[in-house]
Amino acid sequence: MAVIRTGVGCLLTLLMTLLVLSTVPALAEFVVERQSVADLKIVFATVESTDITTARARIGGTLRDLDVDEGDLVTRGQRIATVEDEKLPQELAALDARIGALMARVDLAALDLERISALRDRNTVSQARLDEAEATFDAQAGELAAVEAEREVVRQRLKEGDILVPAAGRVLAVQAIDGTVVMPGEPIATLAVETYVLRLQLPERHARFIDVGDEVLVGRGGLKTADGTGGETQQRVGTVRKVYPQMAEGRVVADVEVEGLGDFFVGERVPVYVATGERETIIVPGDYVYRRHGLAYVRLEDGSEVVVQPGPETGAGIEILSGLRPGDVLGQP
Repeated sequence: MAVIRTGVGCLLTLLMTLLVLSTVPALAEFVVERQSVADLKIVFATVESTDITTARARIGGTLRDLDVDEGDLVTRGQRIATVEDEKLPQELAALDARIGALMARVDLAALDLERISALRDRNTVSQARLDEAEATFDAQAGELAAVEAEREVVRQRLKEGDILVPAAGRVLAVQAIDGTVVMPGEPIATLAVETYVLRLQLPERHARFIDVGDEVLVGRGGLKTADGTGGETQQRVGTVRKVYPQMAEGRVVADVEVEGLGDFFVGERVPVYVATGERETIIVPGDYVYRRHGLAYVRLEDGSEVVVQPGPETGAGIEILSGLRPGDVLGQP
């Protein structure tokens, strides 16, 4: 019985395999021929910020509540620290006390002016006495307004104790720590503005092959991304946005725009593939190449297998470095 069951199981497996194979569409024969493709050269580019800015202290005092570190992402207007000047709250309290006293004096001058105005209407007092009361009231009101304006200045200085981020980006360096005494204008943190480019340097012999608007292929990043998920897993396409007219140490400098460069670290080196002309090679659609035991194979039309050495993948298929010749016909793998 066990033998019968085993035989039935094998038969069912064979039938299922045949059923699956019958549903796989057959590939047409493919004639191998040479094609002209872009000759890609690999260079290393550096992630750079187009602008560097600094968050500075606007008043002098003691630095408190510093809550950013190198590598942090920040937004425009974000408070990253506070500068405390212990004299400012005392000045504000003194001004509040002066304002309270002046308000009482203004109220008293207003009552005096109202009473003298009524007496003047009955010709009980002279016009000079009324003019003196009006001048006293105006002087008291003017002094009160001046002190209130002075208080607003102190309040504004208190607000300027907040160190705000001038533009969204990533913190490159922090130049101070909590508890240090800082002066007005002293830098607290250096920021890379959130507009990144890849700055690449090409050998002088490749200068004639690169121009604004050209597309380049950006390779995988080797460092960990900002979300901690590891390096890049897919290649990206970038566009040359600027070619500098002056060479640096015999190299052409160019900036490449790539979407999502904020995932990289500023200063990280990234491989970039740049077209430097054309070359002829063999390109085979990826469906004709299969792997077994770590080797890549293709099947010829007569059913024989050929070991090939695959190169990089392109939009048209897989480049074959060796193993095939023009005129070979590939069949169903």
